[in-house]
Amino acid sequence: MENSTQIVSFVLAQYGNLGNIKNLYFFLAMLLYILVLFSNTVLIVIIYVDRNLHEPMYLFLCSLFVNEMYGSTSALPCIMVHSLSETHEISTFYCFIQIFNIQTYVAVEFGTLTIMAYDRYVCICKPLHYNVIITKGKVEKVILVIWIVSFVEVGVLLSFTFRLKFCGRIINDVLCQNHAVLELSCSPDRTVSYVNDIVFGLIFTVAAPLSFIFFSYVNILAVCLKASEETRMKAFDTCTPHLVSLISFVSACFYNMITQRFDMTFIPLEVRAVLSMYDLVIQPLVNPMIYGLKLSKIRHAFKKFSYCSCPALSREDRGTE
Repeated sequence: MENSTQIVSFVLAQYGNLGNIKNLYFFLAMLLYILVLFSNTVLIVIIYVDRNLHEPMYLFLCSLFVNEMYGSTSALPCIMVHSLSETHEISTFYCFIQIFNIQTYVAVEFGTLTIMAYDRYVCICKPLHYNVIITKGKVEKVILVIWIVSFVEVGVLLSFTFRLKFCGRIINDVLCQNHAVLELSCSPDRTVSYVNDIVFGLIFTVAAPLSFIFFSYVNILAVCLKASEETRMKAFDTCTPHLVSLISFVSACFYNMITQRFDMTFIPLEVRAVLSMYDLVIQPLVNPMIYGLKLSKIRHAFKKFSYCSCPALSREDRGTE
């Protein structure tokens, strides 16, 4: 039986043979990566520069945007490299680093979406106490706790996987995922790692946050049903971006969980490859679009930022007023 030190690399088999279109895949991945970095960075800068946006909700958004860049960085550079690779091999060390990055990205995303749901709950259900319950100092501490807990949680999870013995090298995915690596283990004690994958990877990271989010929105709905039409519309406007982002991310995560645990070969390989990367590639583009277009304060701040960055346009705009 081989131990983990004898397996020096894994093979990401889902890339298949790209042939003559490998350059196209490389440039598409590079374009997506540039768009992710650019769109999220622009919104972070706008929120930082405009003092009117130094509010709890926008601080949570900054954490979300930073996490989008972190998540896409764990995936897209690897995709670019393997698009041009002939063997699609990845070292065991980098594979575990990638698993750590992806898992922490997912944990931070769910944690941030959860606290944003609570923020909306307090704003709508307890508006008179909002400024007391949700303060800038508390928000900064909560964001720090989310990141630290996510890193510790994933570190504990991977500490069990890292000690396993592996008898296989073929990972049927485009990226290293914890469950896929567990499937390659031949250790007699890998059951413990499977249990930890369920506890830390599913219950703590996914189920617990979703339960809290559900509780928040049930209370929001209860308040809205008793409120005026105007109040309901305001609640709908303020919750829509969060709900769209949440549904998009949860759908992608559940798809990955299902495909990693059940036979999905009836879905074409190309479709599986694209869908498996949705949460790490498309979601980081979806969020800045949703919040940038839907939230009026960010739109107005972006216009001010654009005018300040373009004096000629600013003078022309003032001349038309």
